[in-house]
Amino acid sequence: MPQPRPTGRLGLVTLGAAALLACLAAGRTAVASPGAPGVTTGIGPDAARSARLAPGDHRLELRHDGVARSYIVHVPPAARGRRPLPLLLSFHGGGGNAAHQQRYTAMDPLADREGFVVVYPDGSGRGPLLTWNAGTCCAYAAQQQVDDVGFALAVVADVGRRLAVDTHRVYATGMSNGGMMAHRLAAEAPDRIAAIAPVAGGLVYQRFAPSQPVAVLHIHSLDDPRALYHGGLGPSLGGYRVLHPDVDEMMAKWAAADGCAATPRVVDERRAEDGDTATLLRWDGCAGGAEVELWRLTGAGHVWPGSPVSRPRLLGQETSVIDANEVIWEFVSRFRR
Repeated sequence: MPQPRPTGRLGLVTLGAAALLACLAAGRTAVASPGAPGVTTGIGPDAARSARLAPGDHRLELRHDGVARSYIVHVPPAARGRRPLPLLLSFHGGGGNAAHQQRYTAMDPLADREGFVVVYPDGSGRGPLLTWNAGTCCAYAAQQQVDDVGFALAVVADVGRRLAVDTHRVYATGMSNGGMMAHRLAAEAPDRIAAIAPVAGGLVYQRFAPSQPVAVLHIHSLDDPRALYHGGLGPSLGGYRVLHPDVDEMMAKWAAADGCAATPRVVDERRAEDGDTATLLRWDGCAGGAEVELWRLTGAGHVWPGSPVSRPRLLGQETSVIDANEVIWEFVSRFRR
């Protein structure tokens, strides 16, 4: 598969527009207030020495590579017990932020029900438009070669100092540029990440050579108007374009790296009342107990399935043919590192 590469200027990119546009449509700024109601804030070494985090939302900050970085952690009621809890990293899209990803995906009720911690890290950028360095994308983070893999692992360690976290059950997901980030994290740190489930953002990490198998579920629509399913340059937004990988070729690449069968088989098919479809493909026989799966959708746009879309003209249609939160957790929760 030809490796994706930056084209033109890198900045607020098309594939990350979902998060930004949703923020703007809702009349919100792109940066959440640390002092928002119901959110506790901890900054610096005093926060690291703070008491065990109570159930609820906490905005925290740490320094990585000499820079102050932030994240939101949602702690489920199960944290009151002594059992170490699984942890799911959820990366926002390009131009978004942690607070938007938390609102948009609405993962927290599922985390409360199933008893896992959800962490929403903030990307980096000049001003409120934040991105991730997923390889050739995106914008400030990629231009500055920000160590976002190191930051993500530092966040996991920081949460582990405050909560009982099951380090054998650390997972990652993300939307758009955030999905790209989840792919890179698994490729670079497969010994730390048990499974990933990116949404609408492909593998744009050129030095792809994972040292061991890792479970991968990818969710992508054939009708995505921005992160094109069959690859190529996405449409321009504000003068920026991104070269996307072909999803089928990308999944074959993961299947080969995980030692799976070369050809997938269909294991589930769904159709919504509005005609949207979802087909689950699985590559069998993977090494080390890993699995590689793809939910291939039709009718849906550049969206998080099960969540509303504020700008269908730019992002395409929302869909309820699958609930991304449910299928993500059902997949990743099967795996331990």
